[in-house]
Amino acid sequence: MYDSARAAMAAVVWLAASGCALAGVSPADVTITSGALKGVIAGDVASFKAIPYAAAPVGDLRWRAPQPPARWKGVRPADAFGPACIQTPGASAYAGPQSEDCLTLNIWTPAHRTGARLPVMVWIHGGGFVGGTGARYDGASFARDGVVLVTINYRLGRLGFFAHPALAKTNPEGDLADFGMMDQLAALKWVKANIGAFGGDPANVTVFGESAGGVFVNYLMISPAARGLFARAISESGFGRVQGRPLGEAQARGAAFAAALGVRGDGVQAAKALRALPAAALAAPAKSLTDPDAPGPILDGVAASQNVAAAFAKGDQAKVPYLVGGNSFEASLFRFVQTNPDYVLQQLGANRDMAVRFFGDGDPVKAAVNLVTLSQVIEPDRYLARQNAANGAPAYVYYFSYVPEALRATMPGAGHGAEVAYVFQLLPKAPIDRPAGDTRLGPRHIPAATPPDEAIAAAMHAYWVAFAKTGDPDSAGGPAWPQASGEGDPLMEFGSDGPVVRRDFEKAKLDILAAVAKSGKGAQAPPPGD
Repeated sequence: MYDSARAAMAAVVWLAASGCALAGVSPADVTITSGALKGVIAGDVASFKAIPYAAAPVGDLRWRAPQPPARWKGVRPADAFGPACIQTPGASAYAGPQSEDCLTLNIWTPAHRTGARLPVMVWIHGGGFVGGTGARYDGASFARDGVVLVTINYRLGRLGFFAHPALAKTNPEGDLADFGMMDQLAALKWVKANIGAFGGDPANVTVFGESAGGVFVNYLMISPAARGLFARAISESGFGRVQGRPLGEAQARGAAFAAALGVRGDGVQAAKALRALPAAALAAPAKSLTDPDAPGPILDGVAASQNVAAAFAKGDQAKVPYLVGGNSFEASLFRFVQTNPDYVLQQLGANRDMAVRFFGDGDPVKAAVNLVTLSQVIEPDRYLARQNAANGAPAYVYYFSYVPEALRATMPGAGHGAEVAYVFQLLPKAPIDRPAGDTRLGPRHIPAATPPDEAIAAAMHAYWVAFAKTGDPDSAGGPAWPQASGEGDPLMEFGSDGPVVRRDFEKAKLDILAAVAKSGKGAQAPPPGD
């Protein structure tokens, strides 16, 4: 009897050590620092949604650094997405619930975990700093490939990026104005403390994002507060030379905005009145992304103290593997370019005609589109990769030019954000006709994915997964992806002929734009919209 009891105990120990679920214990049941969760299992993937990573930033916590979430009793259901953060009207086509109480994250992980620590990827969504939500991205394909995938919400618009003298004087954090970026830091800290419960390795976290999310990945690369919170980074269409707003200017504009709403002064009463304003009043849209009043990163000296390109040049970025790239038609974000190319070309003065020939083969629209795409995204990608390599850390560059065959007659290239569905393997299985009110970029009619489309998605996804696992995208079943450097500047193009390594990609054009950027006389980006 003693021997049989000892054998039974040994079996229990073996089962626990091997990661197998015991009777009554489901991989959908997880306990974290705040309490117990019950997720959902669908096939071979377990998901956990709307997990609070910080307290609700409402009332006295509006425009404060995120605070720890409250603990709960019992088991919290984690089977449905939480509300998105308050969106600026017209900023995105998201039509779901919105709330200031929105600081949650979502997790996808293999349902049958073996006990081995898995790589983790944390996705920061785009949306021009004023829209978007982590609920738009399904991480199941990553989980099926052995990655724990996390998507997050963060404060947007003036709730996320706002400076005012009254807040600076009364907040314990002082001049803090990048509240949305502080949310991202809080989410990464939460991941470090809790991701082990979902099978993830807190020492192997890749932070990645697109558009505004790519911008924030670059800012996290240069933030001392983010050191040790991630081991690798991917910036997709991250506008590497974007300039954060100086604090003094941001405070002056914030004071003017508040005064228009009837709030004046810079003391405790003004701060109280600001926090009493309805969220809808604070979500009023700016005229464009380049409008001086448009929300975005602020150089507050707390979350962000310098611009990305300058920090990389000084070697102030995290010395981690870095993957960066953009798309062949990034100018799609600035719809005005195609209807009024002279908005860009007239800034070139006497060099206009030469630029039309060199960048557009004589076509003004093509020249303006190429100038915006190359100057705003592709050249900065090359620059940041070179700097990362020069400072002793691996860098890899991509260029996404793939357009589905059915759209090639009408699309001049891969539009801003087009790569995301490929990276996440979320291509449509049936045609989609988007409603007239859908403000997202891209064609209104989206064809069903074809085998070539799926092949490019499989390739991109495989390279991203390989990078998350080892810090090197390697070959991922295709050509080996060489590291970037100042010699040959190799990149991986994902185009109609599959993944192909290109060397000295658009060198002559990018060299000219790099010289212009160095001189500080670069052309202003046009306003987005029709």
